Amino acid sequence: MSMKSMVRLTSTCCFIALFAIPAGDRPVSAADTYSEKPGTEGNGNHVVGPDYSIDPDLTDRGNPKGKFFEFSMPLADSKIFPGTDSTLDPKKEVRKERKIFVYIPAAYVDGTKAPILVTMDGPSRLDLVRNALDNLTISKDPKRTLPAFIAIAVQNGGNDGKGSERGLEYDTMSDRFARFINDEVLPAVLGNEKIKAAYPQIAFTENPWGKAVMGCSSGGAAALTMGWFRPDLFRRLITYSGTFVDQQDDDAAEEATYPLGAWEYHSSMKLIENREKKPLRIFTHVAENDLRADDPEETYHNWVMANERTAAALEAKGYDYRYVFSRATRHCDRKVFEHTLADTLVWMWRGYHAE
Repeated sequence: MSMKSMVRLTSTCCFIALFAIPAGDRPVSAADTYSEKPGTEGNGNHVVGPDYSIDPDLTDRGNPKGKFFEFSMPLADSKIFPGTDSTLDPKKEVRKERKIFVYIPAAYVDGTKAPILVTMDGPSRLDLVRNALDNLTISKDPKRTLPAFIAIAVQNGGNDGKGSERGLEYDTMSDRFARFINDEVLPAVLGNEKIKAAYPQIAFTENPWGKAVMGCSSGGAAALTMGWFRPDLFRRLITYSGTFVDQQDDDAAEEATYPLGAWEYHSSMKLIENREKKPLRIFTHVAENDLRADDPEETYHNWVMANERTAAALEAKGYDYRYVFSRATRHCDRKVFEHTLADTLVWMWRGYHAE
């Protein structure tokens, strides 16, 4: 047996062992006693465009506004991403601090355990998310409503691609970024003095079904990876123009187990197809003219091919998934967000309820 095969076998055995612990030996979690019935409305493959307009629910419709907060976290204070990783290219700048943007909707009641949405590359599309919350948390249409989730937009660590801090955080096939968000960012939000002054009893749900993540490009890859490796923490995943390609750093330790990075989700190892189905609800998207759309298979860098295959794998495995192909658009095209994000959020949160 080759060394690569042995590594993969060991990884598989560890994965199975992790999820094969007898229920009686595990502590009862919020997810163990929670169930929902989202139905299948909106599932499957969808095509939008070539004409686009902004959804009215993503505009300011004059409804009550929540509160917005911004603070910074020094990278040097992080135990998980201090900005000194050995894989980093010294020519690629690392931020000294990362900004955290938080929006708490008017519909949130202090003291309740709020669901959350974490978004990558903050502030990214937080302006659209804010409007969606203002409009849809008070919607009278039971089929078009949102829970009063708290939106947390997290700035990346800097630069892009292999050898960058952003690439390390988003493109690495591990639970590291999920742990960073759960163990460092969320406590920082709850402990922020200005937020605590406005909401003295603020709290987040412990239920992983109440924790969503969203990103575009490598941020989209990060969203899938957070749920894939830590479904005990995050289960609602939104990816636009997801970087499900071989973008993982060549020096990353994870290369031994996942040599083609996120390409392994749908091709080569076919992780989605070959691993046990996970408790996840997944939205994916790709643009017609997304990055390297004409690249051949052997480059492992065709975004359209990668996302088409990811959607097909999710469908074949029986996931609750929604896949959108946008005509006449490009990578992380804002007009796609303006046209689809309200529908995406409504679909993603369908069935959710407080415990």
